[in-house]
Amino acid sequence: MAEHDLVIRGGTIVDGTGAKPFTGDVAIDGGKISAVGKVEGTGRREIDAQGLLVTPGFVDIHTHYDAQATWDPWLTPSSQHGVTTVVMGNCGVGFAPVKPEARSELIDLMEAVEDIPGAAMHEGIKWEWESFPEFLDALDKRRYAADIGTQMPHCALRVYVMGARGIDNEPATADDIRQMRDLTYEAMKAGALGFSTSRTDLHNTLKGDPVPGTLAANDELFGIADALKEHGSGVFQIAATHREMEQEFDWMLKMAKETGRMVTFQVQQIDEAPDLYKKMLAHLDRARAEGVTNIRGQHSGRPVGLLMGWQTSVHPFIGFPEYRPYAQMPFAERIEKLKDPKVRAEITGGKNVDKLGAFGTFITTSFHKMYPMGARENYEPSPDDSVAAVARREGKTPTELAYDAMMMNDGQAMLYFPLFGYSTNDYTAIEETLRHPQTGLSLADGGAHVGAICDGGTPTFMLTHWARDRTRGPKLPIEEIIRIQTKDTAEQYGLYDRGVLAPGMKADLNVIDFENLSFTHPEMRFDLPAGGRRLWQGAKGYRATVLSGVIVAENDEPTGELPGRLIRGVQGKARAESAAA
Repeated sequence: MAEHDLVIRGGTIVDGTGAKPFTGDVAIDGGKISAVGKVEGTGRREIDAQGLLVTPGFVDIHTHYDAQATWDPWLTPSSQHGVTTVVMGNCGVGFAPVKPEARSELIDLMEAVEDIPGAAMHEGIKWEWESFPEFLDALDKRRYAADIGTQMPHCALRVYVMGARGIDNEPATADDIRQMRDLTYEAMKAGALGFSTSRTDLHNTLKGDPVPGTLAANDELFGIADALKEHGSGVFQIAATHREMEQEFDWMLKMAKETGRMVTFQVQQIDEAPDLYKKMLAHLDRARAEGVTNIRGQHSGRPVGLLMGWQTSVHPFIGFPEYRPYAQMPFAERIEKLKDPKVRAEITGGKNVDKLGAFGTFITTSFHKMYPMGARENYEPSPDDSVAAVARREGKTPTELAYDAMMMNDGQAMLYFPLFGYSTNDYTAIEETLRHPQTGLSLADGGAHVGAICDGGTPTFMLTHWARDRTRGPKLPIEEIIRIQTKDTAEQYGLYDRGVLAPGMKADLNVIDFENLSFTHPEMRFDLPAGGRRLWQGAKGYRATVLSGVIVAENDEPTGELPGRLIRGVQGKARAESAAA
């Protein structure tokens, strides 16, 4: 008779703590890990993991599945990359609380900030709530291929309490702040994992105005944070304007000190101030020296990667008047037109004269930061491989080279544009940030920016690039790569029941063919509701993903099992070594 529900036998165990890998077995019973090491008893089901990695399931704390979670139980693409827990409700955008008449307003905000097709959300969202607790109840009725947790979003909260005044970013009154604070406390009691807000000038409405909460004064922010303090749990997540991070740091540090809650903000290298990230890391060092460890920088595992092609949200010719006549054509018809040498000459000889703004102009004209994507993606390319450099060698203009590169593969080829974190044309800034003791892996944006970014596969990238394939700098130990996206990310959000392979922990695991792990090539799919588009990149090499002891994916394909459910609040208890860190 079998003694265990499941035994993973003979794998290379990377347990999530940062300890060195070792060979052993993992036994699972009742949805929890019952033994790690040498397991004598048999399992009802056994997985032969010889030559494979066995890791905790990955915990992705920065996703935007707020709409998708109401129609897609698979939470793709994250679940295809070994992610067993996602946290959504980031950057201040979300769908609760909401009055029925404001639903379209919140969809417009999500479309504007996170580049998710509005038509897909209008058709796909199943509205069953007004209050935030009702939103959690609606999610709790569903089952998923990963566990989900969410946060109270400032945009929705402000619109709910203040109406048009909130949308217009008018100052909140004392009564407004009290209501927002009380509703946030209600959300925390119901199981929210935190609160999020946006203060960046990159997040604007479809009309181009700052999203609600962008200009919120300190009394509003601290008033809301008081709800987290009183409840005794929750993360205060901030999307701030990069170049203004130094000015913002003091109030964030003060909030961390006064509330005792985790305060987290992004730390990324930007081209206009390439050394600013170093100053932010120094501020985090200062906080740590003062004994304040509950303020952390969010960083991405690779540069935020814009993909540019004829079907994406942005490409070098998006602002060319010469391209405009073809922009709205059906794709196949458009590509036939673009193959015409005369059309090519007109477009590549044109000028980017439309008003794209400073940021848009930077993206569409920085050919030294555009890289043709080959048969196998290179996410740390050499400057010699840029569109500008190749064009010089081949005697072409950068626009000609970019045009021809995007026309490959019947017009479906793409350019890679490493946006943040690549000012020095290598991973120096990302490596320094990744190694810092007070930063956390984040910003993969699974489910968002679907017309321009495809970074939801970051967990796979962390393994393939940082631990196995990197050539332009040092590789990092596999045990560190696993720890920073399992134990570390789980504990940042108070999920102490997962992220480590140890008896008594939640049985969320991956069995990975590390030597052969790879990405599928990025492609544009039209599989969202209403035929909405999204960039897609899967993975090959996940032999099994286990959630709560149930195999949810095997050999890179979903099994149909959906044991994932809503997470309500803190899970488990802080381990002694984590609490003392």
